[in-house]
Amino acid sequence: MGKIISIANQKGGVGKTTTSVNLAASLGVLEKKVLLIDADPQANASSGLGFDPNNKDLSLYQVLSGTKSFSEVIKKSKSPNLDIIQSSIDLVGIEIELVDQKAREYRLKEKINEVRSLYDFIIIDCAPSLGLITLNALTSSDSVLIPIQCEYFALEGLGKLLNTIKSVQKVHNEELDIEGILLTMFDSRLRLSNQVVEEVKKHFGDIVFKTIIQRNIKLGEAPGFGKDIITYDVSSKGTKNYLSLADEIINKN
Repeated sequence: MGKIISIANQKGGVGKTTTSVNLAASLGVLEKKVLLIDADPQANASSGLGFDPNNKDLSLYQVLSGTKSFSEVIKKSKSPNLDIIQSSIDLVGIEIELVDQKAREYRLKEKINEVRSLYDFIIIDCAPSLGLITLNALTSSDSVLIPIQCEYFALEGLGKLLNTIKSVQKVHNEELDIEGILLTMFDSRLRLSNQVVEEVKKHFGDIVFKTIIQRNIKLGEAPGFGKDIITYDVSSKGTKNYLSLADEIINKN
């Protein structure tokens, strides 16, 4: 059975989608079979792997609305061992459509089981919100990975997210664990970046990943070419960082 990891933070601009795409690609390069689920209506993970976000026929929306099965919407990416279920703007409306449905928090969990045994890891890129889609993702997951940028407001909103995780554990998914806190956008030249690293490690100890994602211009460029960082520039710092993170997760599991 594949391990399901949601990558979540309701704060935008923390490297959530960058981490989803490049962690999934790195796990694939390390010979794990991976499915990336783009659960963000902005569809940045989809476009970041070269898929057209305007293609609304085969996306997560169809799965959650009940018109397609998981296996019908899975697409192969150009990255080794990496499949994707892409998102579309239609996903914005699913919260309204499901509002009167029973067990609406479990819609994704019910569907995901049909493909879970086919993968070693299933990575879910969550929207920067704590709405119904993110709740579905957390209810479906074994663990949640939380990216935090090494900037002034790093811990802002983290308490709210941790409270949401506790609520999900209590009401919907008592098995949900915290995979780890990932520090992103680290710049060793900045005193502030080093202070944030110290502060986060002091507060959260062992749940902080040893791997730190450094600021790297290649990470910003790669999505514009529809490529993960390994395909775009195998020798970049970003590639080394995300391969290290993937290795850390594999060893942990």
